[in-house]
Amino acid sequence: MIGGLPASAASVASVSASASAAAVAARVEPAASVSAASVSAAAVAARVEPAASVSAAAAVAARVEPADLARERRLPVLPPFEPLLPGGALRRGATVAVGAAPGVAGATSLALALAAGPSQAGAWVAVVGLSSLGLVAADALGVALERLVMVADPGRDRTGWASVLGALVDGFDLVLVSTAPTLRLRPADARRLVSRVRERGGILLAVGGDLPGERSPLRLTVTAAHWEGLGAGWGHLQGRRVTVETTGRGDATRPRHADLWLPDAHGHATPAEPLATPIPLHPRRLRHHA
Repeated sequence: MIGGLPASAASVASVSASASAAAVAARVEPAASVSAASVSAAAVAARVEPAASVSAAAAVAARVEPADLARERRLPVLPPFEPLLPGGALRRGATVAVGAAPGVAGATSLALALAAGPSQAGAWVAVVGLSSLGLVAADALGVALERLVMVADPGRDRTGWASVLGALVDGFDLVLVSTAPTLRLRPADARRLVSRVRERGGILLAVGGDLPGERSPLRLTVTAAHWEGLGAGWGHLQGRRVTVETTGRGDATRPRHADLWLPDAHGHATPAEPLATPIPLHPRRLRHHA
């Protein structure tokens, strides 16, 4: 967990598989307001262990206070992503597939950057199955670490995955779940999860592509990515330029695309200037004389 939760990071991270919801609740301490900048390295690195029980996840979700923007049907995103989304925001009750073209990286960074806007506006964010996620990068992209919860691995049991995701959807505004091969979710469970997200008014970001058996109505895909700053044996990474395309159904039928720095030299998500269109060079036409 992260240091701004109602429970201290050290207390929550120590919950074992046998811990009941009552035991978790007993360890909760009143928390002062904690900013992302004040989170210590140890607290930032804390996560829910793979063996954490469903009851522990439910207990944490139950103690998350609703965000001030719970009545809003749309959650704001950072300005660079507004042109990519219908209405310029994430609609509550939606499941969004966030992926990348074959051989292209950047899906996780894109999902975190999408979550940054709602997070800064007061939303609580849960991340499931992304054990390699870098919290320093998440902080730089704008995610409020004091309202971020991580479940690195809900376990090998399919029922555990479905139960943990269901509990988090009940208590969090935004849930990011990895659709990597480690995802143990049957198509029937995925359908129920999508329905639950719609009923609860949350938002589910499927990181890596669609959930099993599902076709998300809104899809954001990194179609190209290129790191800048490296030469032939010299230089250092200064930023990654990506092209993001939006497709889908309904109000997302019209394709959209944008060029972004994800991240830029400071680790942020910012618009990228369009590349200049090359001017074709034509061979000089020779006049033929009779």
